[in-house]
Amino acid sequence: MMTQDEVAPAVAARADARASRAVGDSVPDVQKQDREPDPHDVARQIVLRQLAMAPRSRAELMQKLAQRGCAADVAATVLDRMTQVGLVDDEAYAQMLVRSQQAGRGLAKRALARELRTKGIEDHLAEEALTSISDADERDRARALVDKKLRAMHGLGIEVQTRRLVGMLARKGYSSNMTYAVIREAIADAPEHLPD
Repeated sequence: MMTQDEVAPAVAARADARASRAVGDSVPDVQKQDREPDPHDVARQIVLRQLAMAPRSRAELMQKLAQRGCAADVAATVLDRMTQVGLVDDEAYAQMLVRSQQAGRGLAKRALARELRTKGIEDHLAEEALTSISDADERDRARALVDKKLRAMHGLGIEVQTRRLVGMLARKGYSSNMTYAVIREAIADAPEHLPD
């Protein structure tokens, strides 16, 4: 147990600590004063957040920075630096987009070219990325799409099946020549259309 002589200094020390904290809170901190944030830092943070969500093209990032009110020169400087360090790479982005959209959604070269254009990829980079898909690959993908869709249309007439399959492949960007050739072949191979 503390004696009277020991209690008084302890209480005084606690009071001094509370007072210094209160005074410390009212003393302006140079770092806490209102300052405009560095526009380059703001732009860099926006770009990094966008890239953390999903890969993006330089044009998409430039558009996002413009929407957020970043000056065009600041955006260009930040994106140039991001390109230098490899975080923004339209060539790699175009190749990745072509591979994923062709495999996942079954898009043909024509639809992929349109997709790349909407993402702001330059024409020469888009053409280079599209060369990775051969005509045989495109035909095989079209056939796989038709085979899958045909399984779901069992029992419908050939005309109805053909019409629906043509529409599906047209929306995915396949040429009419390839579309009709693949559909004729798939329907001929379908077990329900084989002669008994």
